[in-house]
Amino acid sequence: MPSNLFPLGALPSRFRRARVLIVGYGDVGVRVARLLAPRVRLAALVRGELGPSDPGAAGTPERPGVTAVQRLRGDLDDPVSLRRLAGVATHVVHLAPPPAQGGDDARTAALLRALARRTPPRALVYASTSGVYGDCAGALVSETTALRPLTPRAARRVAAERRVRDFGRRAGVRASVLRIPGIYAPDRAGGTPRARLLAGTPVLAADDDVYTNHIHADDLARACVLALWRGLPLRTVNTNDDSQLKMGEYFDLAADLLGLDRPPRVARAWAMEHMSPTLLSFMSESRRLDNTRLKRELGLRLRHASPASGLLEKK
Repeated sequence: MPSNLFPLGALPSRFRRARVLIVGYGDVGVRVARLLAPRVRLAALVRGELGPSDPGAAGTPERPGVTAVQRLRGDLDDPVSLRRLAGVATHVVHLAPPPAQGGDDARTAALLRALARRTPPRALVYASTSGVYGDCAGALVSETTALRPLTPRAARRVAAERRVRDFGRRAGVRASVLRIPGIYAPDRAGGTPRARLLAGTPVLAADDDVYTNHIHADDLARACVLALWRGLPLRTVNTNDDSQLKMGEYFDLAADLLGLDRPPRVARAWAMEHMSPTLLSFMSESRRLDNTRLKRELGLRLRHASPASGLLEKK
């Protein structure tokens, strides 16, 4: 039967033989595997003994609701350990984060070199970040907006996006880049602002506040799967819901839904003196992502168009 993920019903034979490799088998990777498990052969790159390939990776790919996932040991920080990935998959979902240091994403570079050693995959989906746009002063941002990353982490994502597109051009791979904002879900570790609300961490006053963007982890997983089959070559897609909330509005909404006190509001000048650089970095960029491509090209029908529904905890 047709569905949002497989709108033509049963997959054509070439897709039924698909072998999907998930790189970065954390929370979102498991959600992707749950969607794909009935239809394709799955493999997941999990943590090797020499170091973490992904801080969110599990010690085994067997998670609740996911079975028969081939375990591939490897370490994205150890390129030699990735040689076994050559030719293993027809489709790849790359969810692993970049290194914490350096001016480039060496992990993505190592992965792409390994994939190119034999027949490359037909499709590659890379999970980037909306942080590549930098501060847009609250403007509506499409995928053609100039990139102005303000943090080293975002700059590494820009470098990784370029590598992915170059790989797609050279190897004839249908490479897609998803630019992802804040991921949330009540059943995800740290997936709601509960801890921050309980700690009473302030947010900016309305006059100083910034726009933020969000996506429910389940909708993100569905976008990754759709991009495997529908993503256009060398295409970038903003992967966010329909909400246009300022940060304070998001935390107020979460507090109301979770039955907690709303956070205190402070002026930006106070925040600059008293809050950590990490928190300040999230309060220094304001943009509203346009998700037209997500819905028109990938055909994603959001199950949670706003955190107003997605933050509700299941009883």
